Amino acid sequence: MAEDIATADHRVESSQAGLQLLVRHKHLQDRDKFSTAQTVLFVHGATYPSTVTFDYPMAGKSWMDIMARAGFDVWCVDLLGYGASDRPRELSVPAEDNPPVVDTEQAVADVTKVVDFILGQRNLPRLALIGYSWGTLICGDYAGQQPDKVERLVLYGAAWLGTGKSITTGTPPGAYRLVAAKAVLARWCIELDEAQIESLAAPAHMAVWADAAIASDPESGRHDPPLLRAPSGVVKDVLANNASRTPPYDPGAIRAPTMIVVGEWDHETRPEHGREVFARLSNTADRRYVMIGGATHSMLLENQRGALYRVVDGFLKEGWER
Repeated sequence: MAEDIATADHRVESSQAGLQLLVRHKHLQDRDKFSTAQTVLFVHGATYPSTVTFDYPMAGKSWMDIMARAGFDVWCVDLLGYGASDRPRELSVPAEDNPPVVDTEQAVADVTKVVDFILGQRNLPRLALIGYSWGTLICGDYAGQQPDKVERLVLYGAAWLGTGKSITTGTPPGAYRLVAAKAVLARWCIELDEAQIESLAAPAHMAVWADAAIASDPESGRHDPPLLRAPSGVVKDVLANNASRTPPYDPGAIRAPTMIVVGEWDHETRPEHGREVFARLSNTADRRYVMIGGATHSMLLENQRGALYRVVDGFLKEGWER
C-alpha cells in the first residue's frame, strides 16, 4: 500500500543561477536511517523526466515505490527543463531563437548539487547512482569526477558513441525539441516487428504513458496535439561527440562497482554500446554486463520490467553486506 511510503518533494538550487531542481524522495514510513549502499539517486534520460519514468505507477506502484519497500532510501531528480523542475527562459521563446540549453556539462553540475544535498540531508559520505540513457553519460562522468562519493553505479541503457539517432536530425538543434505522443510511441517501437511490439506491453498502457510523458511539460496543452519541450543540450553533445569520435566521458576513471544493463531489443542505446562501456571500465574492481531478453530501451515500463528491477536490486544489495 502507498500509505507505508513517505514521500517528499524538495527544491534544490541549480548550478544555473535563479533556477531550482525538483528532487523527489521516498522511503518506508518507519525508517529514517540508511547506509551509503541503501541510498540511491535516479537520473533520467534526454526526453522524459524522472518523475514520469522511475516514479510512474504501474499496477499501483512505481520503480521508486518498489525500491522503497525493499529498504532503499530512494531519490530522483528532474533536470532543468524537465518535469517539475524550473525551465530556462530559452524554453519560453521559439526554439530557433537560441542555441541548445541544458547540456551534459550542466547536468553533471546539477547532479553534483543534488548529490551533495542528499548526502547533507542523510549525513553520509556517498551514495549509489542509477543513470538511464543520457543519465548514464551524466552519472558515468560524475562517478569519474567524484569517485569518493559513489558507492555503486548502475548504467541502464548505456549510451556511447553512435547513440542518439532518434533524437537527432539533419539540421542544427535550437534550444529545445518539441515531442508529440505519436512520436513517443514510434520511438518506443523503432526497428521492431509486430510480434515483438505485441510482446512488450499492452497498447493501451503504452498510449497512456506516452500521454503522461507529454503532460509532464506544464505547457504541453498550449499545442494541439499537446507537445513536450525537451532541452536540446544533449543533442548538441551527441552530434559533436559522434562527429569527432570523441568519447563522451572516461569510464576508466570510475572506481565504484558498476553494472551495465541493456535490453536485447534496444535500438537506441544498443547492446554493443553497453559492451564498449563495459570494456572501458578498467579501474573498477567489480563490473557487470547484463542483457535482458525481449526488452527495449523502455524496459522499465514493459512486461520485462520485473527482470530489470530484480537485477538492479540484487546488485545494489550486494553493497549492503560490505
